[in-house]
Amino acid sequence: MRLATLRQGAAVVDGDTAYLLPMPLGELIPLGLERALEIGAEAKRGTAFAFDEADLLLPYKPASVRDFVTFESHVEGVRRSVDNASGVPEAWYDAPTFYFTNPHALYGPGSAIPRPVTCRALDFELEVGVVLGAGGSSLTEVEAAEAVFGYTIVNDWSARDLQSREMQVGLGPAKGKDFATSIGPWIVTADELPSLDLDCRVSVNGALVGQDRLSHMNWSFAEMIAYASRDSVVLPGDLLASGTTGGGGCLAELWGRAGAQVPAPLEPGDVVTMEVEGIGTLTGSVA
Repeated sequence: MRLATLRQGAAVVDGDTAYLLPMPLGELIPLGLERALEIGAEAKRGTAFAFDEADLLLPYKPASVRDFVTFESHVEGVRRSVDNASGVPEAWYDAPTFYFTNPHALYGPGSAIPRPVTCRALDFELEVGVVLGAGGSSLTEVEAAEAVFGYTIVNDWSARDLQSREMQVGLGPAKGKDFATSIGPWIVTADELPSLDLDCRVSVNGALVGQDRLSHMNWSFAEMIAYASRDSVVLPGDLLASGTTGGGGCLAELWGRAGAQVPAPLEPGDVVTMEVEGIGTLTGSVA
């Protein structure tokens, strides 16, 4: 089932047809996957209406957004351009590392994001996010897998010049990341994706830039969720992003391999289109 937030309200979408839900997704998700599917099935017995891409809004507002780094080829390429380093740190293999990004700077499908004022090395990052329908502390991997509600596409926009400078302090990304994250176009419930060997690709202004498979993650979503909850807590509605795919899932990876900013950084007016098999298409532009 595909669950979206439209201008008309929260809805189950099927092709270009939608059925209104009795509550926003932010209230539906904490009820858990099983109950949400029941409510969605009941909604589909109601009146259908047509919608188009312009009606799609941010699916929901997660209270917490964790962004992981789970693709080895991405780490290797980006370190060269952002950290002026080579190879993959040994510590990367120990656990699915993540950072918290800004849950107050979220954008929906088709939205134009503002380029930070001093940024001249703007980048996209193609990721898949898992939405939790249950929470807990120190979850086992089995419990973590059972907590999955669904999946969506995430674009972790990055100001690489700002990020490169601030990373020298050793605290991780801050202003290079906190200005925008795009999510959408909707949430696909977990029952729709029994396999996560999904084709992921990203284009800029219609030209293909990167392509990879989600199955190339070094850790599963269950491992990521369990690790995030260790000695801590995850809650229903939390969003955990896979980290950027390899194969050109961001420009910085390509810059690191080329030794130059080729392709060029994003400029105002550029349109970034992300497609993930089984989930959909997320488009965003630079304001």
